[in-house]
Amino acid sequence: MSSAEHTIWWHVYPLGFVGADTSGADRTPTRRLPHLIDWLDHLLELGANGLALGPIFDSSTHGYDTIDFFRIDPRLGTEEDLIELIEAAHTKGIDVMLDGVFNHVGPDFPALRTARENAAAPEARLFEQGPDGELVAFEGHGGLITLNHAAPEVADLVTEVMTYWCDRGVDAWRLDAAYTVPIDFWNTVLPAVRERHPQVYVMGEVLHGDYVAFVRDGGMDAVTQYELWQGIWHSIADHNFHELDHALGRHNTFLDAFVPYTFVGNHDVTRIASQVDDDRHLPHALAPLFTLGGTPSVYYGDEFGLRAVKEERFGGDDAIRPAFPGAPAEVHGADPDVLSLHQELIGLRRRHPWLHTARSRTIAVGNDSITVEVSGPEEALIVSLNIGDEEVRTAEPVPGEFLAGRDAGLDGAELVVGAHGWAVARRS
Repeated sequence: MSSAEHTIWWHVYPLGFVGADTSGADRTPTRRLPHLIDWLDHLLELGANGLALGPIFDSSTHGYDTIDFFRIDPRLGTEEDLIELIEAAHTKGIDVMLDGVFNHVGPDFPALRTARENAAAPEARLFEQGPDGELVAFEGHGGLITLNHAAPEVADLVTEVMTYWCDRGVDAWRLDAAYTVPIDFWNTVLPAVRERHPQVYVMGEVLHGDYVAFVRDGGMDAVTQYELWQGIWHSIADHNFHELDHALGRHNTFLDAFVPYTFVGNHDVTRIASQVDDDRHLPHALAPLFTLGGTPSVYYGDEFGLRAVKEERFGGDDAIRPAFPGAPAEVHGADPDVLSLHQELIGLRRRHPWLHTARSRTIAVGNDSITVEVSGPEEALIVSLNIGDEEVRTAEPVPGEFLAGRDAGLDGAELVVGAHGWAVARRS
């Protein structure tokens, strides 16, 4: 199996991908997980080698309202179907990540039902209670009840769940809503899991706060780099690359402590092609993702340039979590140029594996352009992004070989990026 240093993840929301009903109205058992096996070759052709799965455990609706951590959602299939998927992935050199929803459970979680029927039952210890004895909901979502992370029983449960699925071949975990769980909890669970599975990669979902402390004190390998995500798309959408410049400074400090999990799209946010809006500027979001330090992830559909807006309403995530057909050629609305761009940039990254831990230095920045030097121990790249109408020239540091870009090239000893162009060059 590959290490995080060489892993690029393809992130899929399984219930949506396979076309399962997520409203709770139709929970007919159907073996849909094998559909994902048919897409593993696409994952490899993209240049990725990790399959990051959204929630797959038995749940009431959207996957985050868990019923049973030890059972695959019947709308997806069976444990045997998951093992078949894992084994098919491993045969192709692909790691598999599961989504661990360990902050809260759904209303149909059996122990929760018992606790609601009898507040004195031992099961009640599993759930967080407010000052007047009421069960605490997760961030106001009444259907999601928060687990009591101070209870040893909860730590034992999560340790058992993670170990159980690692025993069946899982290589990595995303810890959902890790930012809401006390850090001490992860520092209890993760060492116990790693006793049996020392190579497991653990990434926590953290939106804001002290990323370094979460990794250092929680024992995780990485957290989600939402600051960089926002810096990238905001800078392009608002024509303000000073925001990306600020995010890059922060990103360097994170890289001093750990390698962040980087992305420009996931199952919780408006698609990058809709955030950026101007098609000419989509490459300006992708180039940083694949040239900056980090462990990159591509959210399924983004590689085809799909558009979709997340809405704050019931079912508001459906558009960004679509069903996929049997083969890439059948994806409605796919843009082959965007797929080629992903392959080109991922290929560039594969040829420069040192980018995993590279640091960046801003050479020049304005509202409509930014030029950055990305450096490793022995070599460096120059990345120049221009969303304005005037060309951008870089003479220092001296550019060498031109590696990738559009409406850009070398003019003697200068790297020239035309209006709305971008470039990646080797530093001379």
